[in-house]
Order: sequence, then C-alpha cells, then structure tokens
Amino acid sequence: MQRLTFIMLAVAVLTPVARAQNAGVEQLYSNNCMSCHGNRGQGGGAGTRTLLTDELFKQEHDRRFFDAIKQGLPDSGMEAFGETLDDAQVWGLVGYIRELQYRAYRARVGSLRPDGTGVFQTQHHAYRVEKVIERGLDTPWSVDFLPDGRMLVADRPGELRIHSTGKPGGALSKPIVGTPKVRNQGQGGLMEVTVHPDYSRNGWIYLAYSHAIDGNGMTRIVRGKLSEAAGGLKWTDEQVIFQARPEHYSRGDLHFGCRIVFDPNDPSILFFCIGERGRGELAQDLSRPNGKVFRIKDDGSIPPGNPFADRNDACAAVWSYGHRNPQGLVFDLDGNFWDTEHGPRGGDELNLILPARNYGWPLVSFGFNYNGRPLVSPWPEKPAAATDPVVDGALVMPVLRWSPSIAACGLDVARGEAFSNWAGDLFAGGLAGETVQRLRIKAHQVVEQEEIVHGMGRVRDVVCAPDGTLYIVLNGPDAVIRLVPAK
Repeated sequence: MQRLTFIMLAVAVLTPVARAQNAGVEQLYSNNCMSCHGNRGQGGGAGTRTLLTDELFKQEHDRRFFDAIKQGLPDSGMEAFGETLDDAQVWGLVGYIRELQYRAYRARVGSLRPDGTGVFQTQHHAYRVEKVIERGLDTPWSVDFLPDGRMLVADRPGELRIHSTGKPGGALSKPIVGTPKVRNQGQGGLMEVTVHPDYSRNGWIYLAYSHAIDGNGMTRIVRGKLSEAAGGLKWTDEQVIFQARPEHYSRGDLHFGCRIVFDPNDPSILFFCIGERGRGELAQDLSRPNGKVFRIKDDGSIPPGNPFADRNDACAAVWSYGHRNPQGLVFDLDGNFWDTEHGPRGGDELNLILPARNYGWPLVSFGFNYNGRPLVSPWPEKPAAATDPVVDGALVMPVLRWSPSIAACGLDVARGEAFSNWAGDLFAGGLAGETVQRLRIKAHQVVEQEEIVHGMGRVRDVVCAPDGTLYIVLNGPDAVIRLVPAK
C-alpha cells in the first residue's frame, strides 16, 4: 500500500513537461490543440479556421506547421508550445494533424471510379482495368517478364510460377521445381524476381528471399536458370549472389526489403536493398547489412567505385545507408536512381539515391511510433554529428514524404508506347494506402502528384511491362491486374 501511495503521489506531482513527454500524439493534440482547432481539425474555437484544406495538406507546409507550433503565432494569439514540448513532440503534433487532414480528404474525394463504360479518367490518360491473375496465388510479391512475353510471378510462401501470356486468358503454371527454400515468417518469404537485361544471351533470373540459418533470417540474393523438366519447369544452376554473415542474421520477422534493379548504363551491375530488420540503430552501422542499398556485379563480386569498398569497418557492397525498409527501387529514364521506403506511422519516403549518402533512419524521420508516441524530429539540431565523416555533413532529406503513411511498396517508371503521355513518370504503390500514385519529377522535384488507383487492394508491386501497360500486384485480393489504354 505504501508503494502504491508513493506512485500515485509521484504521478500527481509530475510537471506539465514530464506529463507531456509520456503522452501520445492524440493526447498531445487533445491537451494543446483541440480547444481551438476542433477534434477533427475543423476549427471554430477562438475564431480559428479549418486546417482541412487541400492547400494546407501539402508537404511544403510541414516546416510552417512545425515552426508555428514550436514558436507560436503572437499576432494570432497562439502560444509557443516549444516551451513545454520538445521537437519530437512538436513534430508528432504535425504528423497527427496530417492524419486528420487525410481523413477529411478521403471522406471528401473517395476513390477514383470508372464511368459507365468502365473507363477511369486521369490527368493525362484514360485507362481500363484488366484482370490477369484472379486466383491461384497466396501472397504475390512481384512480377517480371521474359523476352517471349511470359510473366514470372513470385509468391511470398516460396513459389515461383510462370503465367503463359502475361495477359488476360493466360494460364498460371504449377510452382517451378527446385527454387530455394524460404523462411516464410512475418514479412519475409520469396520477395523479388528480376530478369537479367541480357536474359536472351545468358538466361539468368534473380531472386530475393528471406533465408534461414538456425532459425534466424536475413535477405539473400541468388540467381538461376530455367530448364524443361517432366511436368513443368525446373530451377537450375543456382548461384548465391549476396549473403550476409551468419552472425548478422536475426530472429525478427520485420523489414527484409527487397527489390533488385540493374544499372541502365551497365547491365553487368545490379542494385538491391535490405530493410533494417526492425533494428533501426543498425541502419547507421556500415559493417552491417541492415538498412542499406547495395551495388554489386551480376555475379556477386564488388565493382569499382563502391564508396566504402576500401574501409575495413564497412561492407564493401554498400552504396547508401540509413534506410528503414525500402521496397521500391528504380532508375528513371534520365538515369536518376530512386527508392521508396516505409517510415513508421507516417513518414514514408521517396528518395533520390546517391552514393555514400546517409538517409537518416533512425536519427531523423517524418513519422512517429505506431503507438502514437513521438519519435524524432525531421530536422536535427546538429545534423553534422549524425553523419559519417566521408559524407558531406548533411543528412539526405526525402524528395517526397507521405504522411500519413501509404506503406510504400513497389516503384517503376513509365516507358513504352501504351501510355506515352506518362513517359518518364514514376508510379509508386502503397499497401495500407491501397494506392498507386503517379509522380512527375523535374530537376529532382515532384511537379505533379496524382493518385490513379485507390481501393482495389493492397498494392505490393507496380511494374511497367515492355509494351508500356502498367501491372499492379495486389494483396487482398491476391491477384495481378493491369492498366491498359481506353480505346
């Protein structure tokens, strides 16, 4: 009883700052903002206007919101909450306001819907949806195309299949025999399938999957070939292209990445990404594979030019670091290298990937913890202290952030003839957001952002086929659809 009384007294005498430090973003908003801005951000109290406008929802106002909360707006009678809240809590309030704005936006605009003839109209193109694979898959993760038009499909439990035409009406094969055994736990399994750009000459296909050693898991990259076998196809000639050290495997089931892309200027070089496996601090450790983008030769060797190859304390294959869980990777038509990656609650990112750069996780983030507790500020007070000495002293900020999170997954660039007015635009998918968004980029800045798909399912992958049609891999329903031009 005495101990309980002491605890109750301790809670009762907590300072306002201490109590705020223990509060989640919802409680922070309720305590500090709701009386003026309303429970939904609709305004009204003390004559405040609504926060729920399309203009205020733009990311360009992030810093404006942050500074207004921290420093106050004396001319409007708004106090400086930086006197009682730290920077992480101030940013947590901005993130929560973004969630309120998104709810209002979605309630107002709903989803893009077809007209009476099944045509969806977007800014530059009209399209129809065709169902390519409707059944037979568990949790499809990615697709890629062979030169003859057949489509490879990676299913997370560990099965690789071929669709006979890659178009509606084709048949899905039985699982290809002999593919590697995957650690099908949590977010891991068979993730990526990528066909070598010179497949017609060398026959190589690349897979990324969660591999097990003594029950622990880590992302592994292999390549192999297909050969005819009795009753179907067989995976042969397998070679390990990348494997982490056994001591770097972990028991966790989170954040494996993974995507594979080839250098458009040199098809003998490929890039891939691995998530930080739920260990954020390891994304800053150059000796560990967690939270990195890698650059290797197509046979697994280290090519010239890798930024950390000469350091004894770094993995020679690392190209960039400080990533959380990248699950989109692509070169655009101008040769710029992009990733999309999961933030925590809020703060998904589109990043321009450059060698040796630090992308900040977990030192900075545009998100906050899933339980609502503030995490960190996107703008560190001392950014130079958070970077490696070989880098230029500043953390790389995302070109675009999604707040609230769309659970960014899948990324490709439009090319080919089918949607010529989209040529060069990026298409980013989102799992939780059930979205595909078109991003037009000029001078490394997003100049157009348009949602072209919403509410058809969790988007696991977005792939532009050789003819320019856009393939979307869905989970829930577990299917593959494609967008084709409306005639």
